[in-house]
Amino acid sequence: MPNSLDLPGLPKDNRIVVAMSGGVDSSVVAGLLKREGYDVVGITLQLYDHGEATHRKGACCAGQDIHDARRVAERLDIPHYVLDYESRFREAVIDRFADSYIAGETPVPCIACNQTVKFSDLLATAQGLGAAALATGHYVATQPLPSGHRGLFRPADLDRDQSYFLFATTQAQLDFVRFPLGGLTKPETRAIARELGLEIADKHDSQDICFVPGGRYADVIARLRPHAAEPGEVVHLDGAVLGRHEGIIHYTIGQRRGLGVAAGEPLYVVALDAARRRVIVGPRSALAVRRLVLRDVNWLGDRPLSDHGAEGVEIFARVRSTRSPQPARLVSAGGVVEVELLGEEAGVAAGQACVFYAGEEAGTRVLGGGWIERSRRSEGAEAALARLAAAEPLATN
Repeated sequence: MPNSLDLPGLPKDNRIVVAMSGGVDSSVVAGLLKREGYDVVGITLQLYDHGEATHRKGACCAGQDIHDARRVAERLDIPHYVLDYESRFREAVIDRFADSYIAGETPVPCIACNQTVKFSDLLATAQGLGAAALATGHYVATQPLPSGHRGLFRPADLDRDQSYFLFATTQAQLDFVRFPLGGLTKPETRAIARELGLEIADKHDSQDICFVPGGRYADVIARLRPHAAEPGEVVHLDGAVLGRHEGIIHYTIGQRRGLGVAAGEPLYVVALDAARRRVIVGPRSALAVRRLVLRDVNWLGDRPLSDHGAEGVEIFARVRSTRSPQPARLVSAGGVVEVELLGEEAGVAAGQACVFYAGEEAGTRVLGGGWIERSRRSEGAEAALARLAAAEPLATN
């Protein structure tokens, strides 16, 4: 007979590994599944700097979080294991983040962590323990499809929607992973934590990237890649050199404040030229993007993307986790995948993710996504960037 996780047999016949971060969400998942009678095993990953991370607020995977996960497991009377994944995390997430950043990109390490450490390595560990599924506290949902596979869907609580960070989950992984919180709101989750008698019911949510305390990306990159903080020029789109900077790692696309140059108009960072160590600035209009070229696309639609032909497929595209999906067209031709936005986006940078949806409402299906390799601006901005790429630096004003 079916059960709440769409698994064959009774709950007691199914071992479920729960990825327990020590936070409210994953703790409630473990508690709900234990209450329903599943054979629950909790696993917490030690990912980064256990000693220094202890008691650090706003970061996941810290020493205090491991302690909290252990106490929750004791309260629920389930076995709990802490696995040391620090070396794997550094290789698959931190090093990739640093290399992408110094290349002038804006990486999203939480996606890489889900893609590698959590839904590859931890998933394999769960299977090795004889689990029928791996459950996490993400606010997304999976549902059975007519094909026999499972689809990925936006949650009921769009304020907590984490589907952007899970676009790279493969079909095989989706068939094995479960997200029990997909139909709940955060207040409902906290209420359940209180019902279960969990002391972490009112614990604050993680906000920082675990290895970037306080959001100080440049400090982390300078420590990991000391050569990356090399000075260079701040150049206007028209070719004028406006000043100097102390390293492109201190800048992001769309940045306005802290440019260190004076001009008669508001200026924004419109491009980062890592090869020439240039920060390229220009008017806000130069940030407008309507076309994106993607790499490493993970397509989760029912039909292969190539079957849609030259006309492509209508989707809703999301270029940042904090933005809503907007109408777009996804086209795959000649081995190149592009997204044509019906509107415009500003501040789009290489290294970010573009995630595909069938719509924009709660419960909408996630159709996959890809990493932004480059964006295409207006003809004027593209021409100016091409001239700068070909020309030698001009004398400083």
